[in-house]
Amino acid sequence: MTQHRPTTGLHRLSTPRAAGLAGVLFAVLFGAAIALIRSALPEGAAPGSQWLDAGSTRLRLASLLIPFAGIAFLWFIGVVRDGFGRYEDKFFASVFLGSGILFLAMTFVAAGLAAGLVASAPLLDKSGDASGASPLAQVVIIALFKTYAIRMAAVFMISLATIWLKTGLMPKWLVGTTYLVAVSLLIGSDISTWIVLAFPAWVLVVSLLALVSAGVIDLHHDDDEDAGRNASGRS
Repeated sequence: MTQHRPTTGLHRLSTPRAAGLAGVLFAVLFGAAIALIRSALPEGAAPGSQWLDAGSTRLRLASLLIPFAGIAFLWFIGVVRDGFGRYEDKFFASVFLGSGILFLAMTFVAAGLAAGLVASAPLLDKSGDASGASPLAQVVIIALFKTYAIRMAAVFMISLATIWLKTGLMPKWLVGTTYLVAVSLLIGSDISTWIVLAFPAWVLVVSLLALVSAGVIDLHHDDDEDAGRNASGRS
């Protein structure tokens, strides 16, 4: 009978301390992409050919940024979930993961439509219309961002804030702010696409707190140095 020997040399994977930088990267890239898309498709303007000139360059750049923002967001999800540890609740964790993945999926679809719109520019006439395809794509891009994707982001925030509230893993001021921003996105996202920028701003705050907690950002470094110098001066 063959005996199975225990495998040696295995090590438990741990989250890199600098993984929280993924959230910072997402916030910068996604925020820039939203600003580019909104400037290429101005608020309140009728869908048409306004994006064919400088707007097409902005849409192309935004469609290039979003995949990298999505990759960074996946890392951000991993960092946040790792912070749950043994306190992870299956129900809220499922909602947390599901809403985050749906947010990413709809964001990628919108980016794909933007890339397709730019690629189809040579096929359009001067009015920016090709059997209504161009206006339809423009309306769908904006709707995906400010009506559907951002509401999934709000659910993502609410589920995460609830986990933090029940576990005490994050300060209460952040929990309250998260609920407030999430409800604002649920109710007011249809008012303007610029409201979408509240989500990457929130991710940036959470990521910076995670970096401080992991010791990547040392807020007490200067104070420790000053204390050391004062102690040396007294001795």
